Amino acid sequence: MKLQMPKGAADIIERLEENGFQAYAVGGCVRDSILGKVPQDWDITTSARPEQVKAVFPRTIDTGIQHGTVTVMVEGTGYEVTTYRIDGEYVDGRHPRSVEFTPDLLEDLKRRDFTINAMAYSDREGLVDAFDGREDLKKGIVRCVGDPVCRFTEDALRILRAVRFSAQLGFSIEKDTRQAAQTLAANLSKVSRERVQVELTKLLLSDHPEKIRLVYDMGLAPYITEGFCQARERCLVNLDRLSKTAPEKHVRWAAFLRFEKPELAAGILRDLKMDNDTIDKVKTLIFAAKEKLRPEKPEIRRVMSRLSSKLYQDLLDIWEIYGREEERERLRQIRRLSEQIIEDGDCICLKNLAVSGKDLIEAGRKPGPELGKTLNYLFQLVLDHPEYNTKEYLMKAVGDER
Repeated sequence: MKLQMPKGAADIIERLEENGFQAYAVGGCVRDSILGKVPQDWDITTSARPEQVKAVFPRTIDTGIQHGTVTVMVEGTGYEVTTYRIDGEYVDGRHPRSVEFTPDLLEDLKRRDFTINAMAYSDREGLVDAFDGREDLKKGIVRCVGDPVCRFTEDALRILRAVRFSAQLGFSIEKDTRQAAQTLAANLSKVSRERVQVELTKLLLSDHPEKIRLVYDMGLAPYITEGFCQARERCLVNLDRLSKTAPEKHVRWAAFLRFEKPELAAGILRDLKMDNDTIDKVKTLIFAAKEKLRPEKPEIRRVMSRLSSKLYQDLLDIWEIYGREEERERLRQIRRLSEQIIEDGDCICLKNLAVSGKDLIEAGRKPGPELGKTLNYLFQLVLDHPEYNTKEYLMKAVGDER
């Protein structure tokens, strides 16, 4: 079979071969190409040692040279080129103590996690598939290379990667691979929470986010975080609808944790070392989603005033996807009224208020907390009555308030 490689990757492989070395595209790019997907990255494996790779190409970056990886730059695009290697003893359940370079491609391939990621390709030799990865792609299974107990003992993160690939590809996990993952689940406690979070996020962003159920069904959740484990009964309701939400991490996490109290959901994400921006968005969405919003413009404006326009649309989508059938008409009315509010240019943001703090100070108000309270009073007035948003009316309203 012939795979379509980008010119940069093909040129790197050809140059290395011209200089007497073996070189192949390897891993996920080969897997995705066989599946008819467009790979995000093209990684290359070679018999050339790092210093030999650097001697062949004029522009390289030492991205992981101690592990044999050099990034070769071709017309502004970087391609990771890694020497065939054998991993030494894994001492922490995550990383090898050392790596040993080898001239044998098969030695390099058999250290990899899953058969579907252990294929290599070059135009000269075609597909190298020593572990039946292509057949596993046809069967739709995720299977470890060799002994799954050894693979998961070497690197416990592979346990979550198995579930993540299952979700991304819509595959099942092969029986022995799944059994080994369940047996060694406790080893996940050795993995940094940030790496765990990255895998869970990729899983939720996949075409099959409902497969996060496997994290609970396989007994992995107790070794994620305590809060994540305790969320099981609430979070596993209507998981099939997760795929209907926008494939953005704050939306998928908010939809997944929607039955949690906002602060508890934020705590789960903090324990997983999620970035603060995502935590804030998830917390805000969950808090807003718990409101019983009536299809009345003043109420809608108030909710809109507390959210960015993007988060408000995310909120409407979550309501619509998870709302009961009898609530659909109410949600349609809310969406229609929301569109009218935007079309009419109603003031739903304090900065669009016709009166500013400067205006109030010039009218004799003193700077300080009371000034903020006055601005908020005027803003609430305008949320109820958008037609009041004129400088003349609001300045008069300030006088009446005094």
